[in-house]
This record gives sequence, C-alpha cells and structure tokens, in this order.
Amino acid sequence: VQLQASGGGLVQAGGSLRLSCTASGGISSISGMGWYRQAPDKQREFVARISNSGITNYAGSVKGRFTISRDNAKNTVYLQLNSLKPEDTAVYYCRVDNVRGVWWGQGTQVTVSS
Repeated sequence: VQLQASGGGLVQAGGSLRLSCTASGGISSISGMGWYRQAPDKQREFVARISNSGITNYAGSVKGRFTISRDNAKNTVYLQLNSLKPEDTAVYYCRVDNVRGVWWGQGTQVTVSS
C-alpha cells in the first residue's frame, strides 16, 4: 500500500492550500482517512479525520479553518486549509486505516509566512 500526498507549499498568513492524498496498491475497505502534522522540534499531532460514513473530527486548533473530505471511489482524502497561520507550519502526513492496519504517507511541507 502506498500513500501519495501532495499540495503543500509556501503561503502567506491568511492564505489557503489544499492537500490531497491517494492510497494505492490494493487497499480496500478503508475505514478512516486523516491528517496529522509535525512541526520542527514537536511531536506529531492529530489534525483531522473522516470516517467512511463521512463523520469528521478536528483538532481544536484547526476547527473552523480546515475542512477534510474524501472521495471513496478514488481512495483519496483532501484537506482544505484556510486562514492559515504561521503556527500551521509543519510537515503534514496523511493516514489511512482499515481492519488490516494503518498506513502513513510520506508527508508534504506546509510553510506559512507572517
């Protein structure tokens, strides 16, 4: 199973980005799809998750600014990042799970300048 994430970049504070992550390699019956992030010298933290029925959960720090969605036909999860702040700067990792296990993407860098 491979997860390919894309969409990161450099943006000014207040700007927007859209991340995407596609799972391939024969994975089926994906349950949860989500995003985590890791800033320099900090632990990886939860950002958002969406279940296979569309139920979403967000970290308090991003609620109201980020939106997670998924396209089950494409095994793809998206993260729309709006009203970005410098403290959102981090490597963003996608994560998917099913009954067989958990898989992580390689990460995509998001840098927000002030």
